[in-house]
Amino acid sequence: MTDRGFLVDFSAAMQNVEIAADHNFKLSPQPDPAALAGFLDARKAADPLRFPDLSLSVIKLLGPGEYVVEFPGETGAGHFGLAVKDYTHATAPNRRFPDLITQRILKAALDDSPMPYSRDELEELAQHCTRKENDANKVERLVAKSAAAMLLSSRIGEEFDALCTGAADKGTWVRIFHPPIEGRLIKGQNGVDVGNRLRVQLIHTDVEKGYIDFRKIH
Repeated sequence: MTDRGFLVDFSAAMQNVEIAADHNFKLSPQPDPAALAGFLDARKAADPLRFPDLSLSVIKLLGPGEYVVEFPGETGAGHFGLAVKDYTHATAPNRRFPDLITQRILKAALDDSPMPYSRDELEELAQHCTRKENDANKVERLVAKSAAAMLLSSRIGEEFDALCTGAADKGTWVRIFHPPIEGRLIKGQNGVDVGNRLRVQLIHTDVEKGYIDFRKIH
């Protein structure tokens, strides 16, 4: 069982093409991890301040990874993020259940023993591990947001320099620099676009929900 990493569909690839074109860089519509890495390296060197937000946008377009089953003789999907076709990984089996599965399979192979899982069992386990990892990531993100809200809860009314990191129908987001925390711009967001520098005021936090709300000053 392997971690397929990032799966890239045609729509996501085209959005990456558009992002690259906005920075005068040409990408092929066909997903190309090496070319995408070259674009990101160039932008990191040219604009380190905005690079974290650009790279996050690209990662979101790539989408989450998932575990898949690959048997000998089959063509694997590979790992797009690492730009490799033949890939698996294992760390500590007491920390990650997928690693325990991998090590059981390796042990059986080394002992010339029967395969410890059937194909159907492995496919179900791959789906299970993907679901549970996604659940864990959601909890981790909420904890991080709640911690950030708690850190800023005593600073209501303070003003900060910020950078717009997201602007869409569902909301406008900004990242302040000191401390480097992201929140939602709920007042004065009209006309604000990704990459804009602005001054914001913290007006509300909710530790339980992980909400951090700002309004634009200028």
